Amino acid sequence: MEDQAPPGLLVVGRISGLYGVRGWVKVFSETEPRDNILTYQPWYLGAGHKPRELAAGRPHGKGLVARLEACEDRDQAAALVGLEIRIRRDQLPRLGADEFYWADLVGLSVETLDARPLGRVDRVFATAANDVLVVNGDRERWLPFLWDRVIKEVDLDLGRIRVDWDPEF
Repeated sequence: MEDQAPPGLLVVGRISGLYGVRGWVKVFSETEPRDNILTYQPWYLGAGHKPRELAAGRPHGKGLVARLEACEDRDQAAALVGLEIRIRRDQLPRLGADEFYWADLVGLSVETLDARPLGRVDRVFATAANDVLVVNGDRERWLPFLWDRVIKEVDLDLGRIRVDWDPEF
């Protein structure tokens, strides 16, 4: 398992495989739209979080492929497979009111409307229907990120999310 990203670096994807013999790799992107990952320079890879410039990248089928500077052959590319792609937080576009990145939600406390604690957000992931908050407390809960139906308030300053959720569920 790869180490924790240092403060200020956010995981936006990973190198998922090899593509061809000239240093290209397949990229799994967690950005929306998925090809936004190709607009961020540099990428920070590996345990040392060394910055790497993107030489080229493009959509390919249902995925993405990319080549990093100084990555000229399949052996060099193979050393990158499995690494998470990180960027600096300041590389992300500024957001408007009531907008936030998934990374902003991780670690926030989650409580019901009557202030019953459910735990803290461990991670967020997308499904075909909606995004899901994984909340760890007395047990793990998966809460659909449905604004106004389930998610009633996200207060980044207080580090809290208020939800309309039955704690027994």
